[in-house]
Amino acid sequence: MKYRISEYCKVQKISRGTVYSWKEKGIISMETDRQGRVWVIEEDPKKLNPTIAIYTRSEEKEELEKQYGAKIYLLPFDVRDRKAATSALESLPKEWQSIDILVNNAGLVIGTDKEQEGSLDEWDIVIDTNIKALLAMTRLIVPGMVERKRGHIINIGSIAGDAAYPGGSVYCATKAAVKALSDGLRIDLVDTPLRVTNIKPGLVETNFSVVRFRGDKEKADNVYKGIRPLTGDDIAETVYFAASVPEYMQIAEMLVMPTNQATGTIVSRK
Repeated sequence: MKYRISEYCKVQKISRGTVYSWKEKGIISMETDRQGRVWVIEEDPKKLNPTIAIYTRSEEKEELEKQYGAKIYLLPFDVRDRKAATSALESLPKEWQSIDILVNNAGLVIGTDKEQEGSLDEWDIVIDTNIKALLAMTRLIVPGMVERKRGHIINIGSIAGDAAYPGGSVYCATKAAVKALSDGLRIDLVDTPLRVTNIKPGLVETNFSVVRFRGDKEKADNVYKGIRPLTGDDIAETVYFAASVPEYMQIAEMLVMPTNQATGTIVSRK
């Protein structure tokens, strides 16, 4: 690309958003409303045509098209289902196939059980979503980026990938894997123009903790009591920043926490 996103585009935060674009197309891999709000890039109509975006939530398609002038292509599928993912990508019309930004955002954790007491079935869901789906989406999309000599892979990791904490060993292991996979992919792509970023949020108030506590909203809310957590908007800003720096720069990793959080387990509450 011969330009910076920040020079030609403005960013609009969209509730429960999914995908973004560079000059051309972007796709996000997202199973649940994890970081909540992401964004759609809307290019300055005085300079370029409206951005083409891929969006997976049909109830907001009309609103986005009307409000932001973005072209929307719906591509809903379960990222854990490799055949479904492959078929979905193969079904894209030709004009949508050149994907420039892949954001692997699908991620979750279920329960706070000790490792010796956890559910094997729940672990399968967590591992299939956090690791195997990320690998599948990367494997399916990155070869095209290499061929076109442009692209950016942004993986949403977690502070949990830096150190284990009680009741989170499997989730922490999956996010440690995201770091290793991001670092390894960056090495594999070092002789290409492609960039790889691993964004590692700390406490972010979204539906994430509700899923972790199996739908118990009260327990989920207690996670954020006494501290101002980050929001999905904040994580969207970091994704945008990583994607918008000049192409000769690569933001390899970003650890993003509330001011009163120091590690995955050390937090000052008031």
